[in-house]
Amino acid sequence: MKETQSQIFEKDDKNYLPVFNRYKIVLERGEGAYLYDSDGKKYADFLAGIAVNVLGHGYKPLVDAIKNQAEKVIHVSNLYYTKPQADAAEKLVKLSGLDRAFFANSGAEANEGAIKIARKFAHMKDPEKSQIITAWDGFHGRTLATLTATGQPKYHKGFEPLPGGFDYVHYNDISELESKMSEKTCAVMLETIQGEGGVYPPKDDYLKKVRELCDKYEAVLILDEIQSGIGRSGKFFAYEKYGIKPDIVTLAKGLAGGVPIGAFIVTEEIAKAFHAGDHGTTFGGNPLACAAANVVLDTIPDEKFLSHVEEIGAYFKKRLLDLQKKFPEQICDVRGEGLLLGAELSNSKKSGVEIVNECMKRGAIINCTVGKVLRFVPPLIIEKEQVDEVMNILEEVFGE
Repeated sequence: MKETQSQIFEKDDKNYLPVFNRYKIVLERGEGAYLYDSDGKKYADFLAGIAVNVLGHGYKPLVDAIKNQAEKVIHVSNLYYTKPQADAAEKLVKLSGLDRAFFANSGAEANEGAIKIARKFAHMKDPEKSQIITAWDGFHGRTLATLTATGQPKYHKGFEPLPGGFDYVHYNDISELESKMSEKTCAVMLETIQGEGGVYPPKDDYLKKVRELCDKYEAVLILDEIQSGIGRSGKFFAYEKYGIKPDIVTLAKGLAGGVPIGAFIVTEEIAKAFHAGDHGTTFGGNPLACAAANVVLDTIPDEKFLSHVEEIGAYFKKRLLDLQKKFPEQICDVRGEGLLLGAELSNSKKSGVEIVNECMKRGAIINCTVGKVLRFVPPLIIEKEQVDEVMNILEEVFGE
């Protein structure tokens, strides 16, 4: 007999560590830009596993690649070469304009590796060159080092003492960053577009000035593109929109379309800081994950695909701006790039969580971050019809 949703809720609540505030649905399968729960209800998926399912659900070339690789070999360890990993690394190097890639299992691991290699590189110049500057409201992960890099004190509470050497500045404030930097600055680590902190793109030439300051103080520029990368901004790497190149870039989320993987890519100069044994992973970059990543890396960089993201993103943003005009007392700002968009609530009749729940009841999965920003990170394959579907639901919810 098939278990009911209530039975699954009860089993999970009893046995799983209570670190998630889950919504009361059991998702069972997906197709394209839609998900279905265990009762058969259909939802337009505008969260995409939190910016992960870039090719939607059930994308046949991705499914076939995973099946075919699983039939060959799933895992062999990084003590041996595999073609899927070699292919994926070559593609990332070409796309990024950097020189060496390393595969991990998640965004947090990718950022952890970036922090490690930046520190090791700086240490070779000066053992006291250790300061890493990140941004308030940024998000970089939940390991001890990456949650310390995350400029949100709520994530730090109870985990002290945290690793030392981290300082914070306000994103988009170049004067504050300059005041904190010195010859002892090892790295500046920023999300190219802040995601979890409320969807904040860089203003004007902010990132160009950050690049100049890093060059001035011989500091490593690390750009976290875990959420904004893999085509989500309308460019494969969001930093391409701003005319700069980092020394290290980190990726995860959409890199394998839903199969767990992370990566950091570095310049040749920085790569020389690591030697055998300095870093490693058991599962990272295994053949299965890299076979999936190769499908993503063969699909999303295509000019037509990225143009589609820009076109649909512009249409979606206009629809959100129209919604703001209609409900100015409830929506105070709309911002973002491509298909990483946010609508900030102000004095809304309903809280962000209530709006998310109301949309879910009507068949749309969206997200609220920092308590007041509705965040939209749908599959990159969505069409205008799906945007209209979700916008009609939002209009109904706001109009109540």
